[in-house]
Amino acid sequence: MRNYTPLEAKYRRIQQELLLGVVGLCGVMVIGTVGYQLIERWSVLDALYMTVITMASVGFMEVHPLSSAGRLFTIVLILLSLVSIGYIVNRFTEAVIQGYFQEGIRLREQRRLLEALSGHYIVCGFGRTGRQVSLEFEAEGVPFLVVEASPELVRGAQQLGYIALQGDATLDQTLEAARIEQAACIVCTLPSDADNLYVLLSAKNLNPTMRTIARANSPEALKKLKQGGADAVVSPYITGGRRMAAAALRPQVMDFIDGVISSSNRAFYIEEFRLDIATCPVVGQTLQQTQLRSRTGALVLAIRSTDGTLLTGPTADTELANGDLLICMGTADQLRALNKILSPVTSVPRVPNKNRSWSD
Repeated sequence: MRNYTPLEAKYRRIQQELLLGVVGLCGVMVIGTVGYQLIERWSVLDALYMTVITMASVGFMEVHPLSSAGRLFTIVLILLSLVSIGYIVNRFTEAVIQGYFQEGIRLREQRRLLEALSGHYIVCGFGRTGRQVSLEFEAEGVPFLVVEASPELVRGAQQLGYIALQGDATLDQTLEAARIEQAACIVCTLPSDADNLYVLLSAKNLNPTMRTIARANSPEALKKLKQGGADAVVSPYITGGRRMAAAALRPQVMDFIDGVISSSNRAFYIEEFRLDIATCPVVGQTLQQTQLRSRTGALVLAIRSTDGTLLTGPTADTELANGDLLICMGTADQLRALNKILSPVTSVPRVPNKNRSWSD
C-alpha cells in the first residue's frame, strides 16, 4: 500500500473532491435524461438535449411541451445542477487560490526524484544541526533527502534545492515514503532524544543493514542511543566543546582538519575503503608490495582491522587482510586512482562536484 505524506494526502483529497463533483454532475445528467424518458416518453436524444440546456441554463425553448410532472422534474433537475456545479466551482476555486495545481506538479516531480533514489542518506529534522548536515552532504555530492514535520522548514529545505518530505519521522509510513529500504544511512537530528531513539529503532527494523547516526543532547541519551543500536552517536555540546578546546590549543591542526573534512573547495580528502578478498587484489600483501603510495599518490593514514583494532601510521611491512578498513588521504584524482585498486565502503560520490565520483 502506497504511503502518502501530509502534503500528498491534502493534494489527493482535493483531487478526490473534484472527481466527486464531476461524477455528481454526470450523475445529474444521467438522472435528467432517464427522467425525461420516463416522464415525457421522449427519445434519448431529446431527453439528453433537454437535460443539457436545463443544466446549462441557456434559456432555449423546451424540446416539447412539458406536463406538470415534467415541469416539477425540471425544477428538481435545476436545483441538483446548481448544487453540483457550485460544488465543483467551489473546490476548483479553492485549489487555484491555495496553489494545489502547482503543488501537484511539484509533488509529482518530487515523487519521481524519490523513486530514482537508491543508496541515499536520510536526514531526519531540518533544524540547525540537520541543516548543517545537509550542507555537508550537498558539498560532498551525496544523494540525500530531508524528512521534517514543520511545513516552514520543509519549504526552506526545498528552496535550497533539497528533496524534502513533510512528515513525522517517528512513523514507519514516513520512513517508507523516504525509501528507507534502499537507503544507505539515516541521520537523526531531531531535538528530542526520545524521538531520535524512536526513529533509530524504526529504521533498524525497516532496514537492519543501514548505517544509523543519532544526535544526543545528554550523556544519558548518548548511552541509550548506543544501546538502541546506533552506529554512531554525536552530542553537539560535547563535540563542540572538544573542538573549541582543540582550536584554542592547536589552532593550525584544527584548521587543517576542518579543511580536509568540511570544506567544499578543499584540495585534499579523507576517504575510507573496505578490502574484500573477492574484488581486491592486494589482500595478503604488505603496503610495500602493493606500492599504493607510488602508484596513486594517496597516503594510508590508518588501518582498522575486523576486530576493531585501529593501527595508525602503518609501516611498509604492514600486511593487508580481508575486511580491513583503510583510511586514506589524497586529492580527488589520487583517491579515484586508489579506488581502481581497492573497493570503497560506499559507491556514492565524494567530490563536491555532483557529477563526479570515485568510479568515474
